[in-house]
Amino acid sequence: MTWGAALEHIARRLTLPLLLASLSACTPSETTSEAPEQRALEIVVPTEFSSLDPRFTTRALDIKVTRLVHAGLAGLDPDTLEPVPLVAKGWSWRDSRHLDVELRPGLKFHSGKPLEVSDVCATLKALADERLGSPHRVVAESIGACLDLGESRLELTLANPRATLLSDLEVPILRADQAASDQRTTGALDGLGPYSIAHFDWGEVDLRAVPGQAAALGLVERAPSPPEPGEGAAVTDPASHLVIRTVRDENARALRLMAGSADIAPNAISATILPALAKRPDLQVRSRSGANVTYMLFQNDRPPTNDRGFRKAIASAIDRQLLVDSLLAGKAEVASGLFPRGHWSADPEAKPIPYDLETAKPTLSAAPPITLTTSTDRARLTIARAIAQMLEDAGAKVRVVALDLGVLLKRLDSGDFELAILQMPELTEPNILNWFFNPHGIPGEGGEGKNRARYRSSEVGTWLDRASASNSRDERAGLYLEIARRMAKDLPVLPLWHEDQVAVVSTRASGFALDAIGRWGALAGRPEPASPAAN
Repeated sequence: MTWGAALEHIARRLTLPLLLASLSACTPSETTSEAPEQRALEIVVPTEFSSLDPRFTTRALDIKVTRLVHAGLAGLDPDTLEPVPLVAKGWSWRDSRHLDVELRPGLKFHSGKPLEVSDVCATLKALADERLGSPHRVVAESIGACLDLGESRLELTLANPRATLLSDLEVPILRADQAASDQRTTGALDGLGPYSIAHFDWGEVDLRAVPGQAAALGLVERAPSPPEPGEGAAVTDPASHLVIRTVRDENARALRLMAGSADIAPNAISATILPALAKRPDLQVRSRSGANVTYMLFQNDRPPTNDRGFRKAIASAIDRQLLVDSLLAGKAEVASGLFPRGHWSADPEAKPIPYDLETAKPTLSAAPPITLTTSTDRARLTIARAIAQMLEDAGAKVRVVALDLGVLLKRLDSGDFELAILQMPELTEPNILNWFFNPHGIPGEGGEGKNRARYRSSEVGTWLDRASASNSRDERAGLYLEIARRMAKDLPVLPLWHEDQVAVVSTRASGFALDAIGRWGALAGRPEPASPAAN
């Protein structure tokens, strides 16, 4: 059996033939007890929550939810990912170190307390304080002073140059009396976002829209989904009440969609199942290109993965286009670098390492056994096993280990791995490379960062520091070009592909679309574009 045929066979096994047949004659009204207009809009996700305290959230799911409940001075444009005013009405640079910010008038926290400049300054001060222990401290520590100018205006003075200040201001603002409090993983904090938390447990979060809050934040509210047949015209917008439910099993997620129990599955259904769901009249599959990267992480501190020739052989043995076509249904682009082609920080001349099995064989067949670590997510595990088989076809001896995400990340932080498959789900700004690849950020060595690859290039570290401190887009683009080319040569990680953002949505949620980094802001509305002068 050829590799293409084998992967097609795997894909057919993943399309739930028996389960789909069992509900092929079912209609949503036959399987739900509540009328559609009475039911919350249900979002199904594959993982549980870890914290809904926005000062401590780092996982993608937690961030998606907290950005519905909380709001920062800036938001992100859903298409360009450029910073746009949110809690701020606008801003202007006085010079390279001083930013004047005007707050939106009349904004209130969910409790009814009016937003004040003191809340903004207290939040930034708390985040910068080592005693709080926020992983977002790096965002605020460059701000040396926050000064109340009166009339809902403030001045931010940078202690250190910070190229990404406007993007950093996306960090949510809390009440002054809560900003430095102990972590509240259940999200019991007063928010400024369009939703409030009505109920929390680790597998289910209930959100309610705060009347008028989206409009107060300047969000252009989306048009409500059209009423379903027989409902009449006067139907409450389903997005006014959300339930985000953890459903670990992909089969169960698909069944909830088909039964009309769930309305949105954001990046939660594998590509091989999508065609069957797309055939249903009550479901839509909506996709767009994504600002993310799936990559193979190498342990650069120990053999055999500390050898660049070995890493290059691994890259040559993986037919990434075949994996994209067969296991991702073509809904991804093979990566030539960490950032997608066309991004201002990407190398425009970069090309993917070509598939070349014969070149890889001499190196991999002589190598000791290796372990490929991945998460327990079924789609990710299938991809890992397919990659392992490709490496074995080139002579490698590979064992696949699947771990729960929390255990996986702890193992990677400790350096106890050889190969691993990860994803950077939100490539909003190239400064993220400073967190993942600066040699000062290797876990366990005293610095701040998650350089799990143990990539120790001092030159790349210097370029990353300079890019972080520059306010010149042209200078930064030049530095990131050097970084991209050096990393392509050193190969501390192997960029695999950039996956599309794909959501399966019900008729009730037809107005929903993921943004470029897979967030759910469309549930509340999109921010108004910032004027060029404001940036």
